[in-house]
Amino acid sequence: MSAGLAASLVAATFTVQTATSAAAAAAGPALSVDSSAARHAISPDIYGLNGGDPAFNAEIGQTVARWGGNASSRYNFKNRTYNTGSDWFFENIVADEAHSVEGVVGSNLGRGIKPVVTVPMVGWVAKDSPSSHPFNCGFPATRFPQQDRFDEWDPNCGNGQLNGQNLTGVPTDSSIPADAAFAGEMVSHLVSRFGTAAQGGVPIYELDNEPVLWAHTHRDVHPELVSYDELGNKGTATAAAIKAADPSAAVLGPSGWGYCEWVASGVDGCGPGADSAAHGGLNLSQWYLKNMKDYSDAHGGKRYLDYFDQHFYPQISGDKTPEANALRLRSIRSLWDPTYVEESWIGPGGVNAPPLQFIRTMKSWIDQYYPGTKTAITEYNWGALDDINGALAQADVLGVFGREGLDLATMWGEPKPTDPGAYAFRMYRNYDGAGSRFGDVSVSAASADQGRLSVYAAERSSDKALTVMVVNKTGDDLTSPLSVAGFDSTGAAQRFTYGPANLGAIVRGTDLQVSNGRVEATYPANSITLLVLPPAGCTANLQVNGEWGTGHVATVTVTNNRATAMSGWRVSWTWPAGQQVTNSWNTTLRQNATGVVATDVGWNGSIGAGGSTTFGFQATGGAAASRLTCTPT
Repeated sequence: MSAGLAASLVAATFTVQTATSAAAAAAGPALSVDSSAARHAISPDIYGLNGGDPAFNAEIGQTVARWGGNASSRYNFKNRTYNTGSDWFFENIVADEAHSVEGVVGSNLGRGIKPVVTVPMVGWVAKDSPSSHPFNCGFPATRFPQQDRFDEWDPNCGNGQLNGQNLTGVPTDSSIPADAAFAGEMVSHLVSRFGTAAQGGVPIYELDNEPVLWAHTHRDVHPELVSYDELGNKGTATAAAIKAADPSAAVLGPSGWGYCEWVASGVDGCGPGADSAAHGGLNLSQWYLKNMKDYSDAHGGKRYLDYFDQHFYPQISGDKTPEANALRLRSIRSLWDPTYVEESWIGPGGVNAPPLQFIRTMKSWIDQYYPGTKTAITEYNWGALDDINGALAQADVLGVFGREGLDLATMWGEPKPTDPGAYAFRMYRNYDGAGSRFGDVSVSAASADQGRLSVYAAERSSDKALTVMVVNKTGDDLTSPLSVAGFDSTGAAQRFTYGPANLGAIVRGTDLQVSNGRVEATYPANSITLLVLPPAGCTANLQVNGEWGTGHVATVTVTNNRATAMSGWRVSWTWPAGQQVTNSWNTTLRQNATGVVATDVGWNGSIGAGGSTTFGFQATGGAAASRLTCTPT
């Protein structure tokens, strides 16, 4: 990263207040964190993207990249050709090297990013096509001269409708048949190029994309409505072919488009119907999981579905009016809140669905029908990423993903690096411009009013720091107390804020003192604030007891600065010259070149709160002023 970019990410300043002073801030809801409660690992794979700017992706340490979408349903790896479907006149397009599956996979693996590769399951893939207009397409004018619209750049390719009614296409105009065996060949091809998943190749394969929409997106080859049995049979057959080609790879599916596909087949529409009744009265997701489990049981218990994946888009407008912005922030509750009633067509004004609590419901269905399956959302986007409101929503979403234990997520429609939405990612993945990140072990965090101040907390395994993300969703500066339990800290909390006062940088504010497990801060209106609380540790001080021309003797005092006892310690330092330890006591001491590491010897590792212990050593050369680093172990 260039120095200029790093400087743009974190502005050096001594305040995070907006024009409104802290004294004028309103009283905010109380916040609480307990680092000893609700502990679970946060999957690094929730910070994935479907695409985006490579430099930004590298900056935030992108974890997962999905190669998918409507075009992947008919991608033919043998000729690098895909079909655009209803997105653009059902045209066959030849992918260039960079956008071929091999190009995308190779690029991602080379950058240390896990690729998720979609394999076709619709039953057809694109046949050979010219690399420039005129393309082969699903509704050619040579067969259907009368259509409502034609591609202005390719007048032979129409939209497949006449007077608003769908025409019946001839699949062989654009495509060739492809069954589960084709998917197996595609995986074998990628294994031959990149190795198996266990060898560092493609780790996850996706079972097509939004299959219940095939009758719309790919109606030139699949005009039939998708049933439970079609989805189930194609899913198990394709998963088996993937596992046969690479037993170490994971399988992800069914990747439905939204609420209707979450609960119903194409035959049933958007709720229970005859198709559901014929399958035990289960909704589509429940039956899908059960069907995968039944298939596994019939094949020796081998797992054929590793991730239960569904797409989630809030069914709200993309407007940025005050009303739309407020709804955007409220709608995130659909991911988890059992009391939130949908305010879109999914709610009482439409299909009248019960509260979605999307992630929690996915997990409950898994527990009942296919235990051990992971959860994924490979498409989502709350919109307005070019606005602070979208950044607040994205920060809230990432917090929910971590707290609720989602295993994998990839955003569709990625922010530009300069968009406020990109800074929401940076707050979790590069808040200081030096690669520092939100913690990876989620801990209990609560707000007295999550609708005003959302709070998420996690411990960082690398240094045991406690990271607390606070999202102020209101138009007022709010001063709130934060109580911290289960975390031993006597130092100052670092503060980083992103908000309307500076949309081009994350601002480093003044540190906040942690006193008796309490921190009070003012959170600016419409802002995201990260507090980083370092754990209380220990200090080490060296005293020279004797020195002569060729050597010296010293004692090191180790002091516990915690409010609780510590069970072990490690002291390290680097000598500037050629000193060499010749003897030591009350420690296990190792030296490598000029670096020295001293650890306790068991009996002197336990030091009570505020207590101390000593160790000593003899070394060649004169005494040197070294900075000693003490770490509890």
